[in-house]
Amino acid sequence: MVLIRLFSDFDGRIGLRAFWFGSAAVALTLLALQKLAPQFTDRQTAQTIVAFASAFALFPWAALAAKRANDRGSTPLFGIMLICAIVLPDHLRTWLPFGWRPSLEAISTMAWIGAFIDLGLMPSAKDETVAQPATVEAPSG
Repeated sequence: MVLIRLFSDFDGRIGLRAFWFGSAAVALTLLALQKLAPQFTDRQTAQTIVAFASAFALFPWAALAAKRANDRGSTPLFGIMLICAIVLPDHLRTWLPFGWRPSLEAISTMAWIGAFIDLGLMPSAKDETVAQPATVEAPSG
């Protein structure tokens, strides 16, 4: 699969190797940007660049999760919802009262564990079990 399609296309299926490769590439790119941006710009601009890149990274991670969920025999929306449940609670903390923070942490942690197990560890679904319509044989006679 072409790298551009790996990070931008929501159609298709990918295996474990491609999923982990893509996830590591996105995470390492974000980490490098977090370390390098403050060295080339002032602190405020670096924080803005890192915040924008973190928000933009949601798209390739969602694309990877959608394709991996499809490979597991689930709907691509399941993978997208898992990624959103992992990333978005962290961004909601600033707008919600302090009492909501443990609940947001719990939601994010449960989604992360679910995504790690389902998308990151479980094998691909067999082709026979993925969306095969039931067939009815005509009676002979």
